[in-house]
Formats: sequence, C-alpha cells, structure tokens
Amino acid sequence: MIDFTRVWNWYSRESVQRAIVEVANNREVVSVFKDLNFGKRPNTIQYPADILQAVAEGTVAFHASVERWSQPMKLDVGMTKQDLDNLRTAWDIFIDPDVKDFEIAKITTKQIIEALKDHGVSNYSVKFSGGKGFHIGIPFESLPEKINFQPTNTMYPDLLHKIIGYIKWYIKDQLKEEILSLDTPINLSQKIGKPLAEITNEEGIAPFKIVSMDLFSSRHLFRLPYSLHEENLLVSLPIKPENLDKFEKEDAKPEKVKIDEKFLIPKIKLYDAEALVIETLDWAARYKAEVKEELRMPKKFVKTRFVPEQFFPPCMIQILNGLADGRKRSVFILVNFLRNMGWDLEKIEKRLNEWNEKNYPPLRTNYLRTQLRWHFRQDRNLLPPNCDNVNFYQDIKVCNPDSICKAGTGKIIIKNPVSYPFKKLKKAKKLR
Repeated sequence: MIDFTRVWNWYSRESVQRAIVEVANNREVVSVFKDLNFGKRPNTIQYPADILQAVAEGTVAFHASVERWSQPMKLDVGMTKQDLDNLRTAWDIFIDPDVKDFEIAKITTKQIIEALKDHGVSNYSVKFSGGKGFHIGIPFESLPEKINFQPTNTMYPDLLHKIIGYIKWYIKDQLKEEILSLDTPINLSQKIGKPLAEITNEEGIAPFKIVSMDLFSSRHLFRLPYSLHEENLLVSLPIKPENLDKFEKEDAKPEKVKIDEKFLIPKIKLYDAEALVIETLDWAARYKAEVKEELRMPKKFVKTRFVPEQFFPPCMIQILNGLADGRKRSVFILVNFLRNMGWDLEKIEKRLNEWNEKNYPPLRTNYLRTQLRWHFRQDRNLLPPNCDNVNFYQDIKVCNPDSICKAGTGKIIIKNPVSYPFKKLKKAKKLR
C-alpha cells in the first residue's frame, strides 16, 4: 500500500521540484499512478506547480521521453518518422542495463563508464533507477551537430542503437571476466533466476544473456531523476560515479536524499562524444561488412613474408612514434597494416603495447586486447584505409609523403600504405 503522505512530502520540496523541471524541459512527461497505470499522453511539466497538481491527482512517479521536442503536445500515435523528425530537437544517449543482481548491475555500470572515459566522454552522468539497477546518460549537447552532413537530431533511434551495440561489443570480454570474478556460473544462474543453459554459449558465460541492454523506439520513456519509484518509493537518484561501489538502495530513501547531483545536464565541454560516434560508425561499418562478406565464400587471409619496420612508409613510422590524437583510429590502421606485413598476433600485440606506452595518454589495455581479438577473428584480408582517406592519415596529421610515395611525379602515387614497403624493397634490390 502506497503511503501517499510520503509521496506528497517528497514532491513538496522545492529543490525536488526544480530538479525535475530542469530535466523535464522540452520532453514528453507521463505520470504513473499508484495502481501502476500510466497517465494520458502526450503531457508535459513546465513549472513546479505542475508537479504538485499531478501529485494531487494521484501521481506517484514521473517518466519522460529520451527525446526532446519543440512542441511535445503535438505528439500523436502513428506519426511518421518525418513528422517525428520535424518535432524532435534533440535526443540523449540513454543506457539502461537491466539485471536482477545489484552487484552485477554495479559491475556493468562501471564497465560502461570506463568505456565512455576511454572515448573521451566527460558529460556522462549516472543515476540509480529506483528499482534494480542504474541508468547512464549522455546529453545531446555532447554529440556533433551533424554526422555525414545529416542533422544529428534526425538520427534517432538508429544512431543510439549503434552506440549501444558498439558499447556492448567494447565491454563484452572485460564484463565477462568481472562477472565471473563474483561467483561460479551455476551460482550466477541462481542469483539472476535463469537456467545455466540460458546464460551460457559455446564460449562459456555470455554477459549479455545475464545483462540486457534494450534498444528504444521513438517516444521511449525513462524515470526522471528525483522521481519516486512507483512501487517501492525509492528515489531515482543521481549519484557521483566514484560513489557507485559504496551505494546501497537504502541510500535512495526519500528521508535520506539530498538534491546535489544532476542527470543529463551538460557540463561546460560540448561535443565530447564525437570520438565515441566516430568509433561507433566505424565499428558498425565493419560489422555490416563482416556480415555481408560471410554471405559469400570468405577470402582466406593471405600470409605475406615478414616485412621489418625499416621498410614502413612515413605515416606508419610517425604513428609508431606515439600520438596524442587519433590513437583509436591508429589501432585500426596498425593492426591491418601489420597483418599485411606478415606479422603474427604475438608480434603485433607486443609492438602495439610498446607503441601504446609512447601515446599520451595511453589507451586502456582492454581496448587494445578487444581490438586485436576482433581483427584476428577475421580470416580474410582487410587493408588499412587508403592514403586519400582524409578521416585517417591527414586528419591525425601523419601524412608526410617521401620520394617513394611520390616516385618523382610530384604527387602521391601510392594508393594504400601496404604498397609502400614492396616498392621500397624493390628499390633496395635495384641499388645492390
């Protein structure tokens, strides 16, 4: 039985009202009543008085849209994508890992945070959902305004789906290790209430059979920060990421909560998720290419005679000297280039770790390991990007062509860095 006095006392706090209105601005907001039924849609909250009015009418919790709208009250069932795109002004990256076990929920959240930090994202925020786990959010202001000349506000939900897919791929191996450090597979299956067969595959524990990270359609709702949970009256509470380990559900009791953290409110730095978007789109393109290739007979990886570094092109030499920018793109470049130079996994892994020590700052070891595993599962030739790909060599400022690149013509004639060593080897033989 819901104690409505507690509900009224909570939402009567002016600090609570201000915190809810701040995030609810330009969103569709829907009431949830004590019988767990949702209120009418569309609806909005614009002023603190709107919150008290809704509570007076029986509202226990407030849920809002991941998307932001110019005129939320114009939303309607059955609208076309074009109509929704015209109304949508923004959308936030919202990640909702769902698992019954609270400790696994913490581990998953920490891995997602580490992945975001790896990609230079600083505008992320975390909140206890009020129920079983945590929500991670990145405000729209962190995204580039346009991607491939297309306004980013029109790229929902497709881009969000790709970002969630990429993050799952990125953290999968490390998450598996962290989950297994908690308990045995049999005990884990009992903890989350699933048969062992449902959480394992041929590789053992499958982390995303334990933790689900759903994909959202348009007008998806999430519980607003500082809203009460409609069943247990715990606060959907923003928390400092560094306090995640020591956080307990009891800390979200209304009587204990202070209003001092924010969720989905941008900090000073904008566009800080641009690297995450670039890596996501690169991953998505590779993933699609992999699926498409597997429909045909795959080309086997052709092993080349080992080529030492002294024959590498200037761009590879400069990358291997260490970088401050473009490090993740350089992993993709280096692994494919070195494979085509006849380097095996052991040599590539050793050289990339040496290279990473020269980077400022170094990439996480987990990132390198994950990339290497992905690449060496590809049993076919993958070339590094062509020399004229401005998003790589020119963008990270390592394109410094020498006489072999130009071959006396005054312009670059090498189409791909893989060609360079063989031209240099051929030239060296002529000089003998």
